[in-house]
Amino acid sequence: MTRTSPSFAFNGVVRLTRIGTTYVVFTIVIGFAALNTGNNALYVALTFMLGCLLLSGVASKGGLKHLGIEASGIDQAWAGRPAYGVLRVTNHSLIWNVRDVVITSDDLSDPVLLPLIAKRASLDMPVAFLFQRRGIVRLKSIDLYTRYPFGFFLKKRRARLSGEIVVFPRLLPEETARERFRPIIGEQLTANRPGPGTEIHSFREYVRGDSMRHVYWKKSASLGRWIMKQTDLEAAHAIHIVLDPYKPHDASSDEFEEMISAAATFLFHAVRRGLNVMLSLPRVTLQASDPDGANSMFRLLATIEPSYEPVYQTIDRDSIVFSLRGIREYASA
Repeated sequence: MTRTSPSFAFNGVVRLTRIGTTYVVFTIVIGFAALNTGNNALYVALTFMLGCLLLSGVASKGGLKHLGIEASGIDQAWAGRPAYGVLRVTNHSLIWNVRDVVITSDDLSDPVLLPLIAKRASLDMPVAFLFQRRGIVRLKSIDLYTRYPFGFFLKKRRARLSGEIVVFPRLLPEETARERFRPIIGEQLTANRPGPGTEIHSFREYVRGDSMRHVYWKKSASLGRWIMKQTDLEAAHAIHIVLDPYKPHDASSDEFEEMISAAATFLFHAVRRGLNVMLSLPRVTLQASDPDGANSMFRLLATIEPSYEPVYQTIDRDSIVFSLRGIREYASA
């Protein structure tokens, strides 16, 4: 949950509205007419009009000043996709009911209109957040606009939001993912790996949660670390993804982000098909077989930074490698 703290940016009149401009011009005209003619009725009218301007400023400032906002219940956030949450707006004023407040932010997909918030009342509003890049996003500010009460001025108040959201990588479009990954995570996955399920298919590093019954003791003793064996049946329902974070000097940041998106998309569709997925990065290996378990993988992909020095990683014969360098170059690193 995030809360607003005291405002820190420009608060005040943004601009005169069309109605406000007409009203101010008319007030000036009445003022000149009152000075030139000395008509008491015109002075009374001028006083009334100036009073309305003053009341408009006091009411709009007082209404915005006492509004508090909290953001909560934000769904799983993916870059480029709406993440739905709730904004709780609280009017702490003892006097003012506030109407027609527009709430905007760089992190909201669309402006939100608050028709009415009564004094000493709270209102929960469903909103859609939209984050353009993966990573840890810090909610910073939110802007409140209103023309209340008479529509003469557009007033603004900016409040600070404090909170963090982990934004998962951008997923490739369905058509692109289907074209690129169907031969790997579709029907051909099991068709290319026949066997009764008792023969050893491959070996891999130990991952937390593996059963010790699958340890290949002879190979583990020779290498000095736990080595697990996989049978044909297990391998037919498992995918090993290797992500190489090395970013060559001639590669752009967009290419690196595209690689992360491709890996996240592949992982997303593999888990959705019920496959057992293992993700390997330098010094980190994670395993999951359901969407909830894969969240830790997506968090890792959301926060990974490029490495500017080559890093060696073990590649099994059936590993799916996402890298910005060629396999030969990778294997020799």
